[in-house]
Amino acid sequence: MKTVMVIAGGNWQVPIIKKLKEEGHIVVVSNLYPDSIGFKYADYAEVADVRDKNRNLEIALKYDVDVIVTDQSDIAVPTVAYVSERMGRPTIGLKMAELFTNKYMMRRFCEKNGFAYPAYKRVTSVESALEVYKAWNTTAIIKPLDSQSSRGVFVINTALDIINNFEETQSFSADKESVLIEQYINGTEFTVDGIVCNGRHYTLAISEKEHFDYNESIASSLFFSYANERYDYDKLRLVNNKLIEKTELPFGLTHAEYKYSNGEFYLIEVAARGGGTRISSDIVPAVSGIDNYKIWIDEILGKNNISVDRAVIEANKEKCAILKFLDIKENGKKITEIRGIDEIKKLSGVIDFQVEFQVGDVIHNAKDDRSRVGFYIAEAENKEALETLVKQIERLFVIEYEV
Repeated sequence: MKTVMVIAGGNWQVPIIKKLKEEGHIVVVSNLYPDSIGFKYADYAEVADVRDKNRNLEIALKYDVDVIVTDQSDIAVPTVAYVSERMGRPTIGLKMAELFTNKYMMRRFCEKNGFAYPAYKRVTSVESALEVYKAWNTTAIIKPLDSQSSRGVFVINTALDIINNFEETQSFSADKESVLIEQYINGTEFTVDGIVCNGRHYTLAISEKEHFDYNESIASSLFFSYANERYDYDKLRLVNNKLIEKTELPFGLTHAEYKYSNGEFYLIEVAARGGGTRISSDIVPAVSGIDNYKIWIDEILGKNNISVDRAVIEANKEKCAILKFLDIKENGKKITEIRGIDEIKKLSGVIDFQVEFQVGDVIHNAKDDRSRVGFYIAEAENKEALETLVKQIERLFVIEYEV
């Protein structure tokens, strides 16, 4: 039994907290809000901003923790590395944490090591961004250097788009100054989740993304499968494994996003943590058969004979899953009735179904990943079975609006 500290205690950290408890460990959780849901499942709860490195170090020292971790949260990764280094605990290191949370640094890494990447420039003023955009004379995208959940990300089609959105993008960068402007890549987007074990990276789950019609920066659904008739997932696995191993990330979960264009998979971003909205905790093991949390925990705790069983992955190649975000068609109208949720939750293969609204609410289109109003996760033994399950869910779930 070890004492493990989890930095960040929101909804997406609950699965790792529960897993640590199931494995028999004492769990300390820190998070900004006193009513954080993760506190309910922890042995000890401490209020602290996940970005506050010194406060989290104080907490770790107070409980003399053996290991510090986080999952599904980019902003906690540097704090975990800092606290771990200061205490001499297993860590990916501060430099590695910065590489995996600073988009500009990862772009430079790709450029140096021959991985496909979009043209990019780091800027600190509207004038500089306009100069770059006019020189490229093509659709661009601006984003913070080190934020998460698509906050502050805007597609740029006109100079006015930069003028109107630059300040908001700046506000989500840690230094409140730097902005990354990139040439926009037209193409299909993919997520890739995996794990580093014994110095090797294993890609465990790939999804093809779709986006909301009203905002192409926000995903509306992720379809997970081992193979894809239109895209070479073997090539994507190879590219992703090579990239992660080239960084020399020593251990842990990974989550990457790529776009496919002109025969190449371009890295959009990559993180040293699992995919959010329960991708790492629920979807990855569902489609791969691999208990990625157990492997990660066992390796960081120094257990012997830890491995990823390729035969298990092969045996689960037909399995599929979907993460579908709810799209409110009647933007700005009051909800008068919601039907079908209880019936949906009883369906075999439905992992979760969550809505963040109720009768009487007025719902608007999402502005970023965090403002999406609900989702469901479903799994099946093959693509055909999943498609049938999705049709059942969509038929049962009904929202009525005020006329």
